[in-house]
Amino acid sequence: MTHLHLSDASRVIAGIVLLTIVTIEFGGYFMTRIVRGAVDLTDFQKTFARAGHAHAGVLVTLSLVCLILADATDLNGPAGWAARLCVPLAAILIPGGFFASSAGRARTRPNRAIVILWVGAAALAAGTLTLGVQLLLG
Repeated sequence: MTHLHLSDASRVIAGIVLLTIVTIEFGGYFMTRIVRGAVDLTDFQKTFARAGHAHAGVLVTLSLVCLILADATDLNGPAGWAARLCVPLAAILIPGGFFASSAGRARTRPNRAIVILWVGAAALAAGTLTLGVQLLLG
């Protein structure tokens, strides 16, 4: 049986990412309150809450996979850090952008905090492109 060996960096990042799942669970509880009508939100805010919660779960899972894949390559230095950190960073920034840009009473359009979402999208692209190219190059 082969054992998976994570680098120290990936092990620490994975541990931190796993701890963030509690916040996603809280978000799930909050979503149940929204669905039950216990939270007064506009349709726009409900949509952004759903999107933020969904992106958080998916990107946290993807970030854990990326850590394993990064350790399967010989990436080190700045590219290695980009491959390991950019997707977990996106898992914070993209949902944060959805939530922050829809905050406020009776909001029907995103506020300027939407830029957080786009910074997260750039981090996601940087991490996945760095890792994907390295995996293809071998």
